[in-house]
Amino acid sequence: MPWQALDYPSLPLGLLRAVCKKSGRDYPDTYYGNLRWAEFLAVHATESFSLEDYSHISDQWAFEGIGDWVFAGALHGDDDFGREGFDDYLRSIKGDPGKAHAMREYAARFIDLAAIEILATDPQIVGFTSTFSQNVPSLALAARIKHYRPDVITLLGGGNCDGVMGQAMHRNYFNVIDYIVRGEGEQVFPQLLDAIEGHREFDTIPGLCWAKGSDLMVNEQSRRPLPANGIPTPDYDDWFQRVEHSPLRAHLTPKLLLETSRGCWWGQVHHCTFCGLNGSLMEFRGKHPDRAFEEITGLVERHGVLDILMVDNIIDHGYFTTVLPRLAELDWDMRIHYEVKANLRPEQISILRDAKVIQIQPGIESLSTPVLKLMDKGVLAIHNLRTLRDSESADISVTWHWLVGFPGEQDDHYLPIIRQIPALVHLQPPGGSTRIFLERFSPYFDRPSLGFEQRRARGYYKHIYNLPEEELDDIAYAFDTEPAGIDEGVSSMLREALEAWITHYPESSLTRLIDAAGLHIEDRRAGWPSKDHHITDPNLITAYRELERGRSLQGLRRHLQEAGTNISFGQLDAWLQELTDLGLVFVENDTYITLPTTSIPTKVR
Repeated sequence: MPWQALDYPSLPLGLLRAVCKKSGRDYPDTYYGNLRWAEFLAVHATESFSLEDYSHISDQWAFEGIGDWVFAGALHGDDDFGREGFDDYLRSIKGDPGKAHAMREYAARFIDLAAIEILATDPQIVGFTSTFSQNVPSLALAARIKHYRPDVITLLGGGNCDGVMGQAMHRNYFNVIDYIVRGEGEQVFPQLLDAIEGHREFDTIPGLCWAKGSDLMVNEQSRRPLPANGIPTPDYDDWFQRVEHSPLRAHLTPKLLLETSRGCWWGQVHHCTFCGLNGSLMEFRGKHPDRAFEEITGLVERHGVLDILMVDNIIDHGYFTTVLPRLAELDWDMRIHYEVKANLRPEQISILRDAKVIQIQPGIESLSTPVLKLMDKGVLAIHNLRTLRDSESADISVTWHWLVGFPGEQDDHYLPIIRQIPALVHLQPPGGSTRIFLERFSPYFDRPSLGFEQRRARGYYKHIYNLPEEELDDIAYAFDTEPAGIDEGVSSMLREALEAWITHYPESSLTRLIDAAGLHIEDRRAGWPSKDHHITDPNLITAYRELERGRSLQGLRRHLQEAGTNISFGQLDAWLQELTDLGLVFVENDTYITLPTTSIPTKVR
């Protein structure tokens, strides 16, 4: 259902199709309501809606309820439900609804059409998968299907059903959703089908929410994760066939959505304080390298698609010596996205680039070490800067966002960094800065003593669900809480600095070259004098190479002594100050890292 992105298939549907095949069942029919919604708007709307209008809601504003609100009138049978209140909420957060108001005018008609199209196949069971903004569209369609055919069995699963969220969904919508599947669907879905067919008892299915007569039952959710190699290869045949016959085909660039692991190996040891994305199953499980490689290459060959988005929360670090080198040997022009940890070494970035990984999401989040420690990220600011610098050198795009609002952060965690942002304009900027909200399953949510003692469902929930506050608190993934961290003054300074960074990045470069004549730095950054710098002193060249790793002043002195250089501490201090004044190094406390890249990137910016 909306608001799944349009360019790639649904991983849950692909996995469940594979599960049905493995268990000997007939393939289920799949209905891509997201694609059908976009097609419906293109045909029936008097306004002009672009794919960018769709992605504005599905991607840019996924955590502010806009997508659910579009279908709230259709769910409640009241086109005016939540209109005025939601507009007030968006104004309070300076949210941009895009064309949501215009789209909402067509939502009820689309839901009715979708129900008719699905029922035309005479189904016995209709299942929905729901993550982020898919709840209300799914509930609205389930209600319409029940209106026409009360005998049809309806199921709902996905990330929005994890834990108490699934219980609350069933408690409040059992009249339109017969079964809520909580946990990994590959385990529960076939068991539920067996129970519906009379071959199994419902109370033996982990995590299931169901009705026994007039009683609502909640089975305990399994804490035993599915082994990685028990996760099937997704079956996307139906989606690619569907896209090929879509009137929107010329506007879509199909991509593969794959997973080579589940969970987070860092989160098992140090759960990032703000993050709730792994839900109730944090345990990291990476597929065997042979299996991962064969799955990637097999699906590329089957569908002839070279753009691959990996949904892993973090890449299996073992893949740097197994899967990635094998991908590098392929003569395929693949374009892969992976999430990684930010403390990548230069050689690891080279391995990624050779393996056709052209975009990474390293979870940078901040360039302030004290704030990174509050997040429990396990990295320092110099690690993040090194990843930005070396990724720029390797032509790898970096996706990141600057987060603020952590309990315990202070102005002096930000001000020295803000002053240095003009020196970073040649590196890839964040998408902006955002004050964090409270996420279910995060340490901040589970442990109020960390700084967020208040919690209430974010303000938009009451404008999309007609439920009491206590029920909203159980359905919600996102919560409002008391303000924390830096005040609006410093936050505004950061936003302005980042806006300038974003503006100047396309026209800026800062590169270095080392040859027999010495070290040469070419500075062409916006806002800085266009200038070339040359270092010929072998001692200073050695010092510069040490700083490329990121060194404290004490550590730099020690390494230079071990290398046998005869540079004095006074000369070194003066040279470091010169580099700082020229914006050629980033400094945090007494730790330095060089900023020039080793080449001018050739990617389109």
